[in-house]
Amino acid sequence: MQDHAEKTPDIPFRSGFVTLVGRPNAGKSTLINAVIGKKIAITSNTAQTTRHRFRAVLTRPDFQLVMVDTPGLHKPHDALGEELNTSALKALEDVDVVAMLVDASKPIGTGDEWVAEHVRKTKAKRILVITKTDLASTEEIERQRALAADLAAWDGIVEVSAETGENVQGFVDLVERFLPEGPKWFPDDMDTDQSLEVIIAEFIREKILRSFREEIPHAIGVVTEELEYVRAKDLYRIFAVVYVERDSQKGMIIGKRGAAIKQIGIQARHDLEQLLGCKVFLDLTVKVKKNWRRDLNQIRRFGYGEGL
Repeated sequence: MQDHAEKTPDIPFRSGFVTLVGRPNAGKSTLINAVIGKKIAITSNTAQTTRHRFRAVLTRPDFQLVMVDTPGLHKPHDALGEELNTSALKALEDVDVVAMLVDASKPIGTGDEWVAEHVRKTKAKRILVITKTDLASTEEIERQRALAADLAAWDGIVEVSAETGENVQGFVDLVERFLPEGPKWFPDDMDTDQSLEVIIAEFIREKILRSFREEIPHAIGVVTEELEYVRAKDLYRIFAVVYVERDSQKGMIIGKRGAAIKQIGIQARHDLEQLLGCKVFLDLTVKVKKNWRRDLNQIRRFGYGEGL
């Protein structure tokens, strides 16, 4: 097998940036994980799961594809929502390809039309990605493709199921066609520009998103306060803080006799040990920071949106 770091002779190296945009839960993070071949972006059924704009890097012998994951574009209800929209729209600037994701299993609505309005303004190549084809029938996919085709002038259309892996390579092949000749922007062994502290905080937040409903998921922010590798024990010691907006939410996150926070820790530690390749000691603390979603300075201190 050819090493990905080796360049094929006589073929110009190409590189470029593709921004993934779409309504919340269109499948952007799941597609990125499928392309990279491992979990680097958190996923859940909760809107605003993605709060960071980050890059995921796929390097092959003849090209480097840099995917920009963005928060889902939506009608904002607070300063956090406005900041996430700003971050997503900025990601449309100065890229080579914009990929708009449309869920095959849900009707196209005003939210998709609003996203498409911004996609139409970009000077980049535009591709339409019909996602979650595993959740729709052939007839539904064909109907969705026909309706979505009218949202903009597309340079290419592809249908994928990131969950099953179906045609994920087709997405990569389509984007690769539009990459210009260019340098390697990132080292061969780098698959994301997220810091380890941010990835850890996000993995913890994911477990909370999947464990709670209603107002809790939107009200939480997670920060990795301390990260230490103990070489003698091949162990990472991680201390993280879960922030909520009200005392009642703190009680729910902790749970009766600490049962809820303990379960969150167990689930997060499992993922973190897979990510880090060693044992993990994880200490979680819950603190109240009232109405932080209305405080732009606090939002950016958490690293959300345009962040740190």
